[in-house]
Amino acid sequence: MGKRLRTNHQIRISPLRLIDENDDQVGIVDLEEAMRRAQEAELDLVEVSPNSSPPVCRIMDYGKWKYQQKKKEHKNRTHAHKSELKGVRLRPKIDGHDLSIKVAKAREFLTEGHKVQFTMLFRGREMAHRELGLKVMKDVEQTLQDVSKVEAPARMMGRRMTMVLAPDRTGSGRSEAGSEKPAAEPAATATGS
Repeated sequence: MGKRLRTNHQIRISPLRLIDENDDQVGIVDLEEAMRRAQEAELDLVEVSPNSSPPVCRIMDYGKWKYQQKKKEHKNRTHAHKSELKGVRLRPKIDGHDLSIKVAKAREFLTEGHKVQFTMLFRGREMAHRELGLKVMKDVEQTLQDVSKVEAPARMMGRRMTMVLAPDRTGSGRSEAGSEKPAAEPAATATGS
C-alpha cells in the first residue's frame, strides 16, 4: 500500500486545495474550513497530494478507502502468481510414446495459462548429434502450435538445449494446424546415422 497518508489533525499546512466527498473541486480554503466541512459530512480529511502547492486534501471515509486498497492489492498479488514457468525434460533419443505423454502434460500446463520450458540434456556422444535434439524440439513446437507460441526458440547453452513456449490466447495457430501434417509421425522415425 506504500506510505501512510496524513489525516484530520495530522494535517498542519494551511491553506490547502479541497476536494469534497462528491469529488467536486471546492478550491483553496483554510485548514479550519476544510476540517469543519469534513466533520459536517462525518468523514475524514485526507492529504492525498502533500507535495503539490498548495497541498491537495480530500474529504472521504479513510477506513473504507484503506480497506478497498488492501483488497485491490491482494487481488493483484493473487493474479500475479497465477502464471508459472513449468519445466519438461526431454532426451534426444526419447521414445515416441514418452514424448507424447510429455507433450500432453505440456498442453495441460499451457491451457491452464502457464509457460512451459523444455530442457534437453545431451550426454557423451549425443553432443555430436544435436540435430536429433533440435528435431525433437521442432516436433514439440509443431504439435503444440494450436495452444502456444514460441517465446524463446530452441538454443544450445553448454550441454543443454532449451525452448520456452507461452500460452497463445489469440488462437492464431489454430488455422495453420489443419494444413500441416501431424508431428507425431516423424518423432517415431527419429533414429538414424
